Amino acid sequence: MSSDKLDALRKKYGESHGGDIFDPRFKKVADKIFTEGGTRQAPYAGLPTFLSAPYRQIDHSAPDFGDLQVAIVGMPMDLGVTNRPGSRFGPRAVRSIERIGPYNHVLDCAPTFDLRVADIGDVPFASRYRLEQSHVDIEATIARIVAAGIIPLSVGGDHSITHPILRAIGKDRPVGLIHIDAHCDTGGLFDQTKFHHGGPMRNAVLDGVLDPARTIQIGIRGSSEYLWEFSYDSGMTVIHAEEIPAMGIPAIIEKARQIVGDGPTYLSFDIDSLDPSFAPGTGTPELGGLTTREALELLRGLKGLNLVGGDVVEVAPQYDSTTNTAHAGAQMLFEILSLMVYSPAVKC
Repeated sequence: MSSDKLDALRKKYGESHGGDIFDPRFKKVADKIFTEGGTRQAPYAGLPTFLSAPYRQIDHSAPDFGDLQVAIVGMPMDLGVTNRPGSRFGPRAVRSIERIGPYNHVLDCAPTFDLRVADIGDVPFASRYRLEQSHVDIEATIARIVAAGIIPLSVGGDHSITHPILRAIGKDRPVGLIHIDAHCDTGGLFDQTKFHHGGPMRNAVLDGVLDPARTIQIGIRGSSEYLWEFSYDSGMTVIHAEEIPAMGIPAIIEKARQIVGDGPTYLSFDIDSLDPSFAPGTGTPELGGLTTREALELLRGLKGLNLVGGDVVEVAPQYDSTTNTAHAGAQMLFEILSLMVYSPAVKC
């Protein structure tokens, strides 16, 4: 390097702080995050919230959401599990993950700064013992959020939470669905109830709130395939995990975009869609799943879709000797929130 070049670099960068960014693309991001003095919030400091979003306390009996565009809500309930319990601890584990974001370099946004978003706490459950009552509480909470013109982004909890969420979101018209999972979750009644985490998508179709022709299920695998005939009979599109290498993620993205079109669409991400080498802390792990890189590419390819809600479910941290599963869950939550920056459904 020439002395002139080195002198120029010293003059430009020698005394600047982390927020002194010269590239206009990145400067607009840094200006939101850094203070004038050149500091930013420490990722390990303060009270933990989803994605370090602001916390807004809500009186759910008479909620005032203010000017929020997106509300992130925890649903610590796992009464619908068929295998290992523990995803009731998922929301707390996801909240505790530090240093997710704030900038999404692929989608070119900083969603907690670009959106009016807050962590509004957890659904107020009337009983920790009654599954059906918990679903009533979830539907009522999401219905109030939707009625206020706000997009709900939920963190479970087991996957049975998606049924009451869809009942609230699809009340006026059925929605489409991008469902990333190891299991189709279209099973029927067993052990005297249909409200388990193996049947929410079937229940939602039969309730008239989910359009199966605008539903795609991605990453399906494992020994429960014989339970999913409803997916095929109703007209859902199913892409098995073993099909993904030959198809490629770009083709799957294109397929998903064709199926849901520009209509209102819900996005549900079950952490067991990831291979257990990446996310062991879940209730029903299945070998042969997506890598985290594939999952990120898949989600980022959905930019611009008309997302009206989303969830991340089935993080059960006690089966994880590290925090990998909760970390993956928080990252997927961040990607979905980033997509909402570009969703036509988000009010100005």
